[in-house]
Amino acid sequence: MLVTEVSNALPGGSSLLRNEPVQARSSARLAGLLDAAAAVIDEIGFERLTTAMVAERAGASIGTVYRYFPDRIAVVEALAIRCTQRLAARFVEALDASGAADWRAGCDALIDMTADMYRTEPGFRAIRFGDTADTGTGDDDDRMAALGGAVSQVMRERFGLPEGEAVDRAWTVLAESGHTVLARAHADRDAPDQALVEAYRTMTHTYLEAVLRDA
Repeated sequence: MLVTEVSNALPGGSSLLRNEPVQARSSARLAGLLDAAAAVIDEIGFERLTTAMVAERAGASIGTVYRYFPDRIAVVEALAIRCTQRLAARFVEALDASGAADWRAGCDALIDMTADMYRTEPGFRAIRFGDTADTGTGDDDDRMAALGGAVSQVMRERFGLPEGEAVDRAWTVLAESGHTVLARAHADRDAPDQALVEAYRTMTHTYLEAVLRDA
């Protein structure tokens, strides 16, 4: 999945962006700004990120940043969406590569792939996916619920899991809790806390077994 056109993945359309990238050069410029933001966030955290830092790291003018983003919050939100989009794209690839034969193995593939993204995807571990950024756009879309719904659909198609509100809610709970636990486990990406990862894996299996048993 091509993710440089971040506007295509923004909740409620492209309202976070001042201008949508309609040409290849503009798309590349937008991707460069997000790459720069990711690099800065990995170094100092997103709380301290400024649009001036993004411009300096990207080798662009501050006007270029404001051409696409109204403020630093919009930059962070767009980066979070790009990371979420990449995660969703890699999930199916991870399932195929794992050869998972049941939902437990499918969950393990998802957990392992997400943990790998915390280690390797710039900006990924510093984004609080479960938080709603105050973008002022009025968007009501829930990014994590959407991601949970996408995972639920894939798991249903692959492993014949039942449909229902309780099952859908379970995937949202796991998406929210997973990013919280895995972010903590990878606070030091060079020395991740594998015990936390395994604890989340155990919790996932136990919780889903209970939900599916009652579904």
